[in-house]
Amino acid sequence: MLRIGGCDSRELAREFGTPAYVVAEDDLRARARAFTRAVGARGEIVYASKAFPCTAVLRVFAEEGLGCDVASGGELHLALRAGFEPRRLYLHGNAKSEAELAQALEAGVGTIVLDNEIDAERLAALGGGPRLLARVIPGVDADTHEHILTGQAGSKFGMTPDVVRALADRIDLAGLHMHIGSQLRALDPYRRAVAALAQVGDFEVYDLGGGLAVPYVEGDDVVAPEEWVDGMVAAAHAELGEDVSLVLEPGRALVANAGVTLYSVESVKPGLAGETIVAVDGGMSDNLRPMLYGAAYSAAIVSRMDDAGGMCTVVGKHCESGDVLVRDVALPDPRPGDVLVTPVTGAYGYAMANNYNGVPRPPVIFCSGGDARVVVRRETYEDLHGRDV
Repeated sequence: MLRIGGCDSRELAREFGTPAYVVAEDDLRARARAFTRAVGARGEIVYASKAFPCTAVLRVFAEEGLGCDVASGGELHLALRAGFEPRRLYLHGNAKSEAELAQALEAGVGTIVLDNEIDAERLAALGGGPRLLARVIPGVDADTHEHILTGQAGSKFGMTPDVVRALADRIDLAGLHMHIGSQLRALDPYRRAVAALAQVGDFEVYDLGGGLAVPYVEGDDVVAPEEWVDGMVAAAHAELGEDVSLVLEPGRALVANAGVTLYSVESVKPGLAGETIVAVDGGMSDNLRPMLYGAAYSAAIVSRMDDAGGMCTVVGKHCESGDVLVRDVALPDPRPGDVLVTPVTGAYGYAMANNYNGVPRPPVIFCSGGDARVVVRRETYEDLHGRDV
């Protein structure tokens, strides 16, 4: 029987319904502490809020002493509402509007990361003010899916080293920022990217981004926070010197493994290839990642976690043939009414949730010490037309 934060997952499904995002709150706190303990006085840990931009999650990380990066006016609003000190916020984004920059200045955001020269011009027109970092394209192809590469040649994010050098001659830049991609298990791409930053010039602050991979299915490599932090710091000190201020921005690695999604099995039928097709009451409306870039997940029946089973494909309820959550997973005798879980959904499920086919978005349930509480309510059908005029 699966328990989450001491709570019986079957009872969670009965009380709160399905689909539901369920989060082990203590795991969020443990991961935050692992990163801050690992970095110590050598740098700052900043949560990449796009991974799970939920007020309750943000509040946990604010309480744990992390900073927070935001990439829109909406994420900035949520971070402030959750209790982050404005000076601990970093505003990112490759297409910041003048209104978002003005919002950041009014809020007292501590750091703005310039993605382009237009950012700098707009800030100057608004009066400027905060610490400025420039995002550099280091030209590194990391070993990950092409859809989550961000530091390669041709990336839509950041500026070339030559443009940043010219920009540094005109404005007061405190430092540089980079982010080379997500789901990275090796440190070598980071080392090559840091070496590229060293060629841009000498600065006080270097934000090395995030991207640390998490294990989604059995057999995935695991890189501990301590190993990743030590490797990043070592690369920075070797290439940039030991007196620089470092910023690291984990997102997925802080939240992914803390969350699961609970579903109810609605139908079961045989497939032509001999597999069993198991349809649940959610799908691409609550977890879009498998459809976007083939992200792999596992699944289990919560009341028969250890039982052997036959090969199944877990599909969603949506009117798309690509609405497949998990392929080739062994499930023991799945039946309508069973509660099914997909683990490691704490990152980007909630963030990318949508209303395709008019399906209300799921609630977020925090569990700790055997107690469960709703931190985001389930949408209703009335919410679907709540903005009609």
